[in-house]
Amino acid sequence: MYNPSLKSLSEMLVNPAEAIKPQENVFLRKLAAGSILFLADIIVLSATILVTLIARDNFLPGDVDLNKYLDIFPLILLLFPAIFFLRGLYPGFGIDVIEELRILTYSITFVYAILATLSFLVKDAWDYSRIAFVLSWAIAVLTVPMGRALVRKLFSHQNWWGVPVIIIGAGNSGEQVIKSLKKHPQIGLRPIVAIDDNSDKWGYIENVPVVGGMEVIPQLVERLDIEQAIIAMPNASRSKKQEIIHNYSKYFKNTTFIPDLYGISSLWVSSKDLGGIVGLEVQQKLLKTSSQIRKRIFDIALAATLSIFALPLIIIIAIFIKIDSRGKVFFKQERMGKGDSRFNIVKFRTMHYDAEKRLSDLLAKNKELKAEYEVYHKMKNDPRLTRVGRILRKYSLDELPQFWNVLKGEMSLIGPRAYMPWEKYKMNGHEEMILKVKPGISGLWQVTDRNASSFEERNSTDVYYIRNWSMFLDIYIVARTIAVVLSGKGAY
Repeated sequence: MYNPSLKSLSEMLVNPAEAIKPQENVFLRKLAAGSILFLADIIVLSATILVTLIARDNFLPGDVDLNKYLDIFPLILLLFPAIFFLRGLYPGFGIDVIEELRILTYSITFVYAILATLSFLVKDAWDYSRIAFVLSWAIAVLTVPMGRALVRKLFSHQNWWGVPVIIIGAGNSGEQVIKSLKKHPQIGLRPIVAIDDNSDKWGYIENVPVVGGMEVIPQLVERLDIEQAIIAMPNASRSKKQEIIHNYSKYFKNTTFIPDLYGISSLWVSSKDLGGIVGLEVQQKLLKTSSQIRKRIFDIALAATLSIFALPLIIIIAIFIKIDSRGKVFFKQERMGKGDSRFNIVKFRTMHYDAEKRLSDLLAKNKELKAEYEVYHKMKNDPRLTRVGRILRKYSLDELPQFWNVLKGEMSLIGPRAYMPWEKYKMNGHEEMILKVKPGISGLWQVTDRNASSFEERNSTDVYYIRNWSMFLDIYIVARTIAVVLSGKGAY
């Protein structure tokens, strides 16, 4: 909690509309963020297309007339931003990263479809390189989201990034909303004030002033130029909610309601129209047969490709392991698979041959380390690791042989953690859901908290992934995995 001076707190409670400092004009904030994203998109798309054409001209037979492409370049650079703008991507505040990835993929594909159609309608359509066309599309689908992610990383902590949002309700739900938006500034929704009729709630939450009552909303909206509200009062009475909606939602362009979902995670709940009645539909997306087929195709295509490129590195690592310490190059261990089956996971050996004896001796001498190991099932400064093993663990290179498990159909590239059989009895009921799908080399918990999360938190994150699965979530996790692995942060 933030502790303001008595004077500032008194001024805020007496006259909140005057005491709270106005933000920059919302239009200018949107214009600034939208302009930067626009420039980033243009730069990334231009570089992608030009690099693809130059590569095509230099590495494949036949000449490419760059002047012919320069003639249509203005059309290309006009179409992309126009479609992005129509899809709400400038500035795209309030759109989560997975949804943005989905919109970008469909939008880029749509623009390339338009260009393909136009090119085939003109007389000299066959003069354009189809290889360069398809390759630039594939690269653009990857590079444009990466460019936007970089922009948000660089600018989302600036005061001018995002639009002001008012939170109606300062109870547990309101506090969670404020903390979540503060933690994820890249979303672009900046809570600047919370409203609650309960005077016990007045004060500050995460530096955000909490004032009351509801009657100050019109003044705050006018003075602070607020266009969006989030109503976070799931436990309020029906009459209270109706009163707020009827009297105050008219002051906002957008109003979001936080319902009482009884602890249900957000993404796997969607609204459903039942003949004029709103229902909430709960899904387990990865349990669908169609989802598993699409995921398997994705696994085979990407694992086969990555295996080919990783083969030289795998050979080099194997040589270093053999030189560094006594024992085999590869390590096999029984893990639980889909349907509670058993399979041997394959990794590079990272531990000494007498690893378990070293562990038991250490835990017997140190109660603190024993407690840490029981919570995380891992430990920092693990004495079992070899010199090469520490490096492999830091950058997750010990996982490379698991591509073989993926190609055999025992694992997925992305999925829940591959748990050991004895861990089943510590999963507190989550095992029923987790064991319905294949485990993954990487997963959602690895790219969020990695090794910093507890065993229980990893279980919950795995269940969350299964219920929220989409191809775009997998693509996002693959991209995040690469970034996390290269950084080497959080691994041990």
